[in-house]
Amino acid sequence: MNLYGKAALFAGGVLFGSAGLKLLASKDAKKVYTHTLAAALRVKESAMGTVTSVQENAADILAAAEDINAKRAAQETVVEDDSAEVEG
Repeated sequence: MNLYGKAALFAGGVLFGSAGLKLLASKDAKKVYTHTLAAALRVKESAMGTVTSVQENAADILAAAEDINAKRAAQETVVEDDSAEVEG
């Protein structure tokens, strides 16, 4: 690429960058950014609600499973005690 081509690319980049900054700073662009961010925050809030619900359900399931295992262990202890009495 020759010197003129490089200079033209540089000038085009500067113009595009300047126009891009003005576009990004415009009221309409800020309004779009604000609405987009608000939507993203709503999605995050919804996702966090779902995560909280799943965590609560998992805690309930874990507690129920621990109760089942505690009852089973107590029954096995009773069966072992009965076996020891029969043998003895």
